[in-house]
Amino acid sequence: MTDRDRLTEHVLQGLTRPQKALSSAWFYDDEGSRLFQQIMALPEYYLTRLEHELLRSRADELSRWIDPRCSPIDLIELGSGDGAKTLSLCQALAQREVDCIYRPMDVSAHALADLSRRFDTYLPRMAIEPVLGDYFEHWPQVAEGRRQVAMLLGSNLGNLDEHGAVKLLQRVHSHLRPGDLVLLGLDLVKDPAVLRAAYDDSQGVTAAFNLNLLTRLNRELGMDFDLTKFRHYASYCPLEHVARSFLVSQVDQVVHSRTLDRGFVFHAGETIYTEQSQKYSLASIEHLAGRSGFDNTCTLTDPRGWYAITVWHRLPFTPTQQTST
Repeated sequence: MTDRDRLTEHVLQGLTRPQKALSSAWFYDDEGSRLFQQIMALPEYYLTRLEHELLRSRADELSRWIDPRCSPIDLIELGSGDGAKTLSLCQALAQREVDCIYRPMDVSAHALADLSRRFDTYLPRMAIEPVLGDYFEHWPQVAEGRRQVAMLLGSNLGNLDEHGAVKLLQRVHSHLRPGDLVLLGLDLVKDPAVLRAAYDDSQGVTAAFNLNLLTRLNRELGMDFDLTKFRHYASYCPLEHVARSFLVSQVDQVVHSRTLDRGFVFHAGETIYTEQSQKYSLASIEHLAGRSGFDNTCTLTDPRGWYAITVWHRLPFTPTQQTST
């Protein structure tokens, strides 16, 4: 099935549900990627800055948690992007003379090309084996005697609810061996005003990013969304610790698709649910690790406790065998 076929099927299913929904996975066409680069530089969007600072300032400490004995490892980054956030950690591993193969995995050939140029410039001696495509379809073969360290940064796990996050982590678990590691970047619970602002910035860049999804559907599925008749809406629920984004229809309207040969009815005030971002407490991180078959070995946070990088060891049993207490 091609990407266009998957998008067609996704839109048909998502826009015929009682609560219309589209996955944030489709945000990242060329324009969406450009807009997200702008979002990461916004004053309200603290996540990228804090994660990069943690990876820079605690790189040596993280490298010792990951590989205290300097044993051979394969560093497998899921959704690596251009590798900017990972460079400091790789440099720390190289300084300790760890036998490390870095295997960045991403669906963007452009991002992997940028990554390769960055590492050629700043870390030319590191062995890099980029993988283009979905990481579960192209998980690399790792030789015996080498440990795997799977990385999922950027608070990307938070785009899933708990059921989806556990399901993804269990799939990662199935590719690892006992003693292998997972390294996660996770956004933490904090002042609701700070969280809401991160997803509804004063310059309107996040709104443009959300609305660009409709532009993509117009281009790729022959739809006729009028972007002036939708607006971005962001919320944060302190009870569930979830930030959510929506597109809100401003009028009663019907949006047509030539590709699907049908129309979709929208009432004034009706929403399309486009993104969620789960926020975690230290207790919920422990809970998530246990449900997924991992032991939470180390959690590092910034001084304000706004963001965490956590290291988990794969336990020697499968998650379905885990007993509850």
